[in-house]
Amino acid sequence: MSYCEDTIKKMLPKAYVRKHVAHEIYVAMTHFKNLIPMMDKYVYNDGTTKDLMSLTGTIPVLFNDKTYNIPICLWIEESYPQTAPICYIRPTREMMIVRGKFISSNGEVEMPYLEEWKNGECDLVSLLQVMAVMFGDFPPVCIQPHSEPEQASCWLQFQRQAEVLSKTDGSFYVSLLREDDEPFQQDNETSC
Repeated sequence: MSYCEDTIKKMLPKAYVRKHVAHEIYVAMTHFKNLIPMMDKYVYNDGTTKDLMSLTGTIPVLFNDKTYNIPICLWIEESYPQTAPICYIRPTREMMIVRGKFISSNGEVEMPYLEEWKNGECDLVSLLQVMAVMFGDFPPVCIQPHSEPEQASCWLQFQRQAEVLSKTDGSFYVSLLREDDEPFQQDNETSC
């Protein structure tokens, strides 16, 4: 479906600054072609829900000279543009979240651009551009390791989280935690 500004504006409840938000979403979609707007229920940490506009899809990220499509969701609250969107990584079934400097274990994006959000200086296109650059330096997802057929049911019982850590020499490594939140040891592999 093709979205014009008027179509997006009609999707937004009256509590939004509809003309401004619709324009920003439309401009973001012209730069990032794999994003779509939709109204959906957002669940806050305290369990309350609210119908919010979201911009969902993938953004292209350059990592090691290859382009990867990173799945994201930007939740735009009624207070936007006064407040920053709430941003998440949305991994597919084949992916797992790489928890690190800018990504929490639940996939929420936590970066300076969002924390220092200023109305009039920050916008959706700039946010998406910053995310694309940042994810090229610190990938937020990786491919889920393939399990042996007899271990498949065990893999469905939990989702392992990976964390990108840095060494004192400036290099990076990925740390995986076991079910008991202990790090894997080289000679202490676990199996179901």
